[in-house]
Amino acid sequence: MQRVFNFSAGPSMLPLPALEKARDELVNYKNTGTSVMEMSHRSKAYLEIITDAESLLRELMAIPENYKVLFLQGGASMQFSMVPQNLMVNKKADYVNTGQFAKKASSEAKKFGEVNIVASSEDKTFSYIPELNPAKFTKDADYFHITMNNTIFGTRFTEIPDTGSVPLVTDMSSSILSEVYDVSKFGLIYAGAQKNIGPAGVTVVIIREDLLGRAPSNLATMLDYKIHADNDSMYNTPPTYSIYIAKLVFEWLKDLGGISAIQKINEEKAAYLYDYLDNSSLFKAPVVKKDRSLMNATFITGSDELDSKFVKEAEKAGFVNLKGHRSVGGMRASIYNAMPYEGIKALVEFMKKFETENK
Repeated sequence: MQRVFNFSAGPSMLPLPALEKARDELVNYKNTGTSVMEMSHRSKAYLEIITDAESLLRELMAIPENYKVLFLQGGASMQFSMVPQNLMVNKKADYVNTGQFAKKASSEAKKFGEVNIVASSEDKTFSYIPELNPAKFTKDADYFHITMNNTIFGTRFTEIPDTGSVPLVTDMSSSILSEVYDVSKFGLIYAGAQKNIGPAGVTVVIIREDLLGRAPSNLATMLDYKIHADNDSMYNTPPTYSIYIAKLVFEWLKDLGGISAIQKINEEKAAYLYDYLDNSSLFKAPVVKKDRSLMNATFITGSDELDSKFVKEAEKAGFVNLKGHRSVGGMRASIYNAMPYEGIKALVEFMKKFETENK
């Protein structure tokens, strides 16, 4: 069967070279006689995999030495509660509400301390990134939280907030590895894997070392960042195969030229699609131009019936998972790193044809 163009928001498409290498190594990994799925996480072969995965990620993102890289489980949703439980010393935190996941993160944090919503774009259905007024920041906050890219609504922070001495924490699930970020500007970065890193099952946490060890003594062991850092992400059995696939994706990115190279490709892909949307008489992009995501492009026709027709016809033509999130409707093209430029060009050609036939 021919592979389709998969625009799923997550789990999303993976780079074909990584999938092909995983296929070739599936049954017998490097003459060990076993699959990675079968081998002990304490074996020499697997320790090389997880060590190489961390080394590659550090190289790709230029992660400073005073940061720990953790491979955890539970998705970004687990991080919504792990972050406040580990970092809330003064029981205060600032949050910016830019979408459903940002809202979930702040709701979890409210269970453990006082949450100050510094700014929100909910008034206009999260179609923009709100301006931040430093006068509204909590000076003695334990951390300041943003959702870097909003998967559902298709917005992204294009400027990193200056939070002074307050550690900046970000959910980078749908934008990690898509563009160059200065890791040193953040106290903690977390990201579910199922968009740009690999298959669902592993969550990457990048945490500055001085933020470790702040958790209360009665915190459950598995929720303590320091426990995982002290055990090199091996306190318990890690999601071994997901980490292995992540390593293959990191290798693919490195071979491509690194993050700066993929950022250029991503900018070209997004520009091609948004340029068409801005000039279309049928499709519209509802997000404010300056805040548009490179990873998740949302668009509508203005008619629920026509939106539904487009999604159905697109699927028949080999463009799958274009239906928008159930909470907002419309359409969404998630164009993560693995989506080739050819996929965007083919989608736009299909959209032009649909537009002509549905005037």
